[in-house]
Amino acid sequence: MAVANLRVSGTPAAGSTHGAAAVERLMRPRAVAIIGISSKPGSAGHTVLGNLTLNKYAGDIYLVGRSGGTIEGRPVLTSPEELPEGIDLAVFTLPAAGVKEALEACVRRKVRAVVVFASGFAEAGNRPAQDELSRIAEEGGIAMLGPNCLGYTNFVDGLQIGFASATPVAKLVTGGAIAIISQSGGFMAHLRQAFDGRNLQTSYTVSPGNEGGLDLVDFVEFLTQDKATSCIVLYAEHVRRPAEFLVAARAARAAGKPIVMMHPGRGTLAQQAAASHTGALAGNYEVMRTQVTHAGIALVETLDELADTAEILARYPEPPTKGPGILTFSGAFCAIAHDFCESIGFDVPPMSAPQKENLRKRLPAFVQPNNPLDLTTQPIWEPDLVGYGAKQLLDDAALGSLVISITVGGPEQSVKYMNGLIEALKGNSKPVVFSVLGDTSPLAPEFLALAKQHGIILSRSSERSLRAMAQATAHGRAVAAAKTSAPAAPISGLPKLGSGTQAEWLGKQVLAAVGIKTPEGGLAKTADEAVQIAKKIGYPVVLKAQAAALAHKTEAGGVLLNIADEAALKAAWTKLYDNVGRHSPGLKLDGALVEKMSAKGLELVVGAKRDPQWGPVVLIGLGGILVEALGDVRLLPADLGEAAIIQELYKLKAAKVLDGFRGSPAVDVPAVAKAVSAIGRLMRTVPEIMEIDVNPLVAHARGQGVTALDALIVTK
Repeated sequence: MAVANLRVSGTPAAGSTHGAAAVERLMRPRAVAIIGISSKPGSAGHTVLGNLTLNKYAGDIYLVGRSGGTIEGRPVLTSPEELPEGIDLAVFTLPAAGVKEALEACVRRKVRAVVVFASGFAEAGNRPAQDELSRIAEEGGIAMLGPNCLGYTNFVDGLQIGFASATPVAKLVTGGAIAIISQSGGFMAHLRQAFDGRNLQTSYTVSPGNEGGLDLVDFVEFLTQDKATSCIVLYAEHVRRPAEFLVAARAARAAGKPIVMMHPGRGTLAQQAAASHTGALAGNYEVMRTQVTHAGIALVETLDELADTAEILARYPEPPTKGPGILTFSGAFCAIAHDFCESIGFDVPPMSAPQKENLRKRLPAFVQPNNPLDLTTQPIWEPDLVGYGAKQLLDDAALGSLVISITVGGPEQSVKYMNGLIEALKGNSKPVVFSVLGDTSPLAPEFLALAKQHGIILSRSSERSLRAMAQATAHGRAVAAAKTSAPAAPISGLPKLGSGTQAEWLGKQVLAAVGIKTPEGGLAKTADEAVQIAKKIGYPVVLKAQAAALAHKTEAGGVLLNIADEAALKAAWTKLYDNVGRHSPGLKLDGALVEKMSAKGLELVVGAKRDPQWGPVVLIGLGGILVEALGDVRLLPADLGEAAIIQELYKLKAAKVLDGFRGSPAVDVPAVAKAVSAIGRLMRTVPEIMEIDVNPLVAHARGQGVTALDALIVTK
């Protein structure tokens, strides 16, 4: 494919300030103005000009500086007002104090995009000044990059807009490259060098800075359409448009463009650092993690993991959905690999029967075929066993990838191992990482040359290799799950909800409408009504005070249990009203719920929250007071399917209790998943619901379902 054909399709829309068309103007301007250039050699303006001339920019170049004159034989205009109308790109090499005036002039001259290098805006606490720039650009139809950015490089066309240094751009000659969008300009350069050292091509690098205009959403939309880009790497200290970002991420996923992202801010200090660096506001990290990973983004936690995962996804366009095959020469590493993979939640499937049989025929009797596959020291004498073992693992339908972790010996031996692997890889599309043990021990040039020639990923850390493969596999599973997802069906029979916190009796009507069982009973407004309900459902019963303002009924003495007969119920009615009156004088109750005492079971909590930035998520965990004491919970996207919910339930630290523990029966896990899915459906279809708390949801013995004993719903 010729470089000239590596383009985003379509014509850029005039005046668009966001989206792929706006980024296209930035990346492929037909004319560039440098505003704020001085006569001083080595200044920012001179560097921008040097990048244009050094890389043979073919469009028109205009220079604007207060001193006028000429620079490198080019006339210097004294004001942006002298520019012709409709220039695609203006690059501001101005201090912060001069940016607003220049931007207003660019609006008048109908400039279509600007780059603002200057700092001193939101990252320095001056958000009003940045907001004013954003307003001017938006109303003036200008796509703005920055402020506080380092610029960008388009390796597809050989265009560099930056002030750090003037350097030639090594143009991309084929597609299949990585694009880097980093809210830290320094980190952008680090990633570029890291990928270059791995012989990976880069299509674009962008430093969006404070994102007063163009942001992550715009660049993801552009790169999703860009034919030269196969993988997108993001360093994001803040996502300013979360809902739009998730839409863009899903579109990238559907287009086969994996996104690998690092987002600092798990701890308080990291959040403070992010705010001071780009003016970002710290969000809810765990909610963000839940939503972006479900959208197909590989969210990593370390720099190494970012580069390692991106390399796998860039080299292998079909991400794995099954656990890895592992090949080693060490029985100790088999145990280490199992422990490590379990600690990161990465399943290691058993080897399939056909592959076991093939290996038994080929291996010495003392070598047992399993996954991980330990070839022992036998490859020292039979080096072709490496290739044979690798092929068996790759041919195994139960395995999705291959991680090799071995010592390679001397130069001659290492080349034999590599040639065996190369032969095994013929016709293979599964990701493979060759992790060479020995830390910094030298590797033979012939070994390295073969790896480079055949695009084989080399690593010097088994843990890094497994962690990155786990991320690639999680991405593959998200892609596969998206193909089976469907919109939530609307819910009929919902009661009319008021504003704010809803009383329990109303919340339970909502749960019943989505098929979640609640205790048999009803709302009584008088003691006589309570008696009639109890006669209908049978004793013993529970009596629960009802009012939207009484969220914590137990503390108010508003829950009375095991009421055995009519006399006890009438006495309990009086006691309940007296208790609530002392606890909350003047509170008017809706009445009291009279419910049949529920059978015992495992108490769980199912909650949901509509995050103002990231949308709805669902929480599951141990119920009662344990949810606060232990924090053993899982946060899930609201549209997760029941099979995936069951998998998440078994990731709880206390998952053993689900299958019976110390005499307790195994609980009805499918019924729990069904209830969790129903809560997610509520959050997806009833936008006025902000929070749901079902605590406890009692899971009964297998086959006997679940019962929601309490329900708290909060609306807008």
